[in-house]
Amino acid sequence: MPSRTLPTFTRAEVETHSSEKSCYVTIGAKVYDVTDFLPDHPGGGQLIIDYAGKDIEDILKDSVSHTHSEAAYEILDDSLVGFVVTEKNGAANGNGTANGEPYVHPRTGMASEEDLSKDTDYSQDYKKHKFLDLGKPLFPQLWYGNFTKKFYLDQVHRPRHYKGGQSAPLFGNFLEPLSKTPWWMIPILWLPCDAYGSFLAFQGFEYPIIFAAYWVLGFCIWSLVEYGLHRFLFHLDDYLPDNRYGIIAHFLLHGIHHYLPMDKYRLVMPPTMFLLLATPFWYLAHTIFAYNWYAATAVYCGGIFGYICYDLTHYFLHHENLPLWYKELKKYHLEHHFLEYELGFGVTTKFWDNVFGTELKPNVVKTQ
Repeated sequence: MPSRTLPTFTRAEVETHSSEKSCYVTIGAKVYDVTDFLPDHPGGGQLIIDYAGKDIEDILKDSVSHTHSEAAYEILDDSLVGFVVTEKNGAANGNGTANGEPYVHPRTGMASEEDLSKDTDYSQDYKKHKFLDLGKPLFPQLWYGNFTKKFYLDQVHRPRHYKGGQSAPLFGNFLEPLSKTPWWMIPILWLPCDAYGSFLAFQGFEYPIIFAAYWVLGFCIWSLVEYGLHRFLFHLDDYLPDNRYGIIAHFLLHGIHHYLPMDKYRLVMPPTMFLLLATPFWYLAHTIFAYNWYAATAVYCGGIFGYICYDLTHYFLHHENLPLWYKELKKYHLEHHFLEYELGFGVTTKFWDNVFGTELKPNVVKTQ
């Protein structure tokens, strides 16, 4: 399901949507518009209307009524339109979180993955935190802000969400389009290049199985590179220079993704950054496999294909309603954003987190 702005409703507002023309139901804090589903409900639309404007969590689990499959919950996911805000928990705060959740992590101001998609009130957020005004270009604010490293790192890891489902202004001038990369640009740009490189490498092998072995080796190595880059480059927080240059570099490299994790145009790697990061690995591959140019190229191309899979997976984890077997990985990665950004560095796999002891487990988080 594409990323979009999700508003908040009071319980009274939800209860007004209780007819066949506009039928809302809730599960906990989530609000669903099931109007279009009424004619297709196996038990008849009237059964849903009987619960219009109400919470349906108990009835969904009631086996006496009838058992609901996982497919029913997937239909609901596609119908999510907002969140309930009660007088007890108040409106969404400046970080786009809702007070009153079972647990709000003090380092991120978040309680659940749904908080990542809640609107940030620009003026309230700036008034409270004195960091960045989302209504103005971000780059000049970072350049002239004189933020300390400690303050910057605290704030940039408190996710915000830009209203309207658009991207927050970064430069505010002719450079703005260059700061955005749609997900489909990744396969369009790099799959043909990778295929051509693989073809060249293939020419140097008498037996295709040998080429395939080198290529698969590179593909498998990518998962370790993915983990290493994310942990030791993108999250090089402790060693970040305490000046505007270090802060700007961190923000452009990865900080903006933690600050605005649901910004769909600043999620996959921009082509320029890819070339800067990929070039050293070309030379590294040809140094390690110096005995055979074709072997080094096969390993490198296998790794690049791994990167393409990674970047697309990363985008879909944030912005698509995934099959059931993929949802656990989605949950794991989004916890890296809203729960603990110093754990859970694997995106396409948890394997290396398990190996190096950085797995993000429920209720196990760091504190300052």
